[in-house]
Amino acid sequence: MTDSTPITLPDVATITIGAPLRWLSGGWRDFLAAPLPCLIYGLLLAGVSAGLTYLLYYGDAFNWILVLAGGFLIVAPMFAMGLYEAGRQLEAGQKPSFKDMALVKGAFRRDLAYLGLALFLIYLMWTRIAQIVYALSTHRLHKTPEAFLDFMLTDPAGQNMAMIGTLIGGVIAFLAFTLVAISAPMMLDRKTDVFIATVTSIRAVIKNTLPMLIWGLLIALLMVIGIATAFIGLIVIFPIIGLASWRAYRELVPTSP
Repeated sequence: MTDSTPITLPDVATITIGAPLRWLSGGWRDFLAAPLPCLIYGLLLAGVSAGLTYLLYYGDAFNWILVLAGGFLIVAPMFAMGLYEAGRQLEAGQKPSFKDMALVKGAFRRDLAYLGLALFLIYLMWTRIAQIVYALSTHRLHKTPEAFLDFMLTDPAGQNMAMIGTLIGGVIAFLAFTLVAISAPMMLDRKTDVFIATVTSIRAVIKNTLPMLIWGLLIALLMVIGIATAFIGLIVIFPIIGLASWRAYRELVPTSP
């Protein structure tokens, strides 16, 4: 017979409906406490996003921009590891540098790679569903932005496509959010595996469904604003969301086991 150590899941706190706004307010204060490294972090992310969008726009693949924008909401938590590290250092009374945020030692772990792979698979599922919805909505291939927007906004089939795609994308995004809302910063902060972290994240969302739903909607709304401003707003918005997400983790998962 072999001895087995029982799996102990951390406690999950109950939060109020106003917690998401409190997290955003705290994220803004953390941003002001370390503005330069956070701005550089946001600028790099916004620059890569804008460059990819530019390539798709002028590469006759405009319809993929919306798909990638939805996918970005799914995988974005993995791009915020440096911001979680900044939040951890600020909480400890330290001053984070951009080097600290760019080279997070705790981010190079097998369990975090598993989490990233899971989100990537969810993203691939979303791209396939988006292709199917588009293919079932029209027999034509809209190669220019004008043609695609005209189809989506004026054609009833295009309007149905946009509505169905948004609903399905929202469900998939919330599924990904449920898995990663707490797990990503938790694995950076604690020596825990991906199973415990994701189960804790799911428990946190189930226990606080309404506040976490509001939190997810706030994140989606702010990200849409950041993207809609030609990614300029993302330079500030993304760091604030990342710092606020660290605060969300710290409130939802108490420090003591």
